Amino acid sequence: MSCFLLVFIVTLVPQNADAQSKKPLVVFVTGDHEYSGEETLPIVAAELEKNYGMRTIVLKASPDHNSEKNIPGLEALKDADLAVFYLRWRQLPKDQLAYIEEYLKKGKPVMGFRTTTHAFNFPKGDESEKWNAFGEFALNAPPGWGGAAKHTHYGHNSSTDVTIIPEQAKNPILTGVTAPFHARSWLYRVLPDYPVKGSTWLLMGKSVNPDKEAIENPVAWTGTNSFGGKVFMTTLGHPEDFRLEPFQRLVINAIHDELGLKVPKRWKGKMDIQVPYREAK
Repeated sequence: MSCFLLVFIVTLVPQNADAQSKKPLVVFVTGDHEYSGEETLPIVAAELEKNYGMRTIVLKASPDHNSEKNIPGLEALKDADLAVFYLRWRQLPKDQLAYIEEYLKKGKPVMGFRTTTHAFNFPKGDESEKWNAFGEFALNAPPGWGGAAKHTHYGHNSSTDVTIIPEQAKNPILTGVTAPFHARSWLYRVLPDYPVKGSTWLLMGKSVNPDKEAIENPVAWTGTNSFGGKVFMTTLGHPEDFRLEPFQRLVINAIHDELGLKVPKRWKGKMDIQVPYREAK
């Protein structure tokens, strides 16, 4: 009788590490003077990790939210599947801007909140002045604040009634988004020229107690930006908006849609987001 000795060499691969690397990576880039994005978005990030099978990285202006010239860690965008921006009037150095530009040029999806329409504020003639139009070339929004686009708002004492664009009622991003709802954000004026042609309006806002003659304006839209990347943009984003379940669902849904994932039919429950608003400097 012949005997055969079979020797197996088994290479053990940490299964947890492999599974973790397959999860989509969402990188949040925060830095605004006013809306506490560096506090609200980490709560959203934690929810994505806990209940929706994602990896997240939250980047913050340093040493604090008023620091306009430094957001450490932007190299994380090299591996990001989705970049989410909540910025206001930054003046980042060229090496940091390069990471954002590299990401955009890959045609990857981009998501933005409120003041990200005017994410950058470089002086006229500065070599990075083109970044002042980030809202337009990255998010199909007005190119900065004021100017020919008449991008303005209706006063800090106003707020916004939000309704669904009827034609978009069955849009997956609006799954479970009960409307109308009332948002604390004062309405941004983006019309008549924005969102750029070809964008899809999802939600409409009507100013309540405006300080000037007001018109209704879209407050959330999707589209494709100038680099070919998917866009989700909302001009809402006051910290009190993040307390609202319809707004929370909108954000979670949009993140899934941006990643090319099915919007979850089952809501994992309302997040407890109690973050204060602060006056801009």
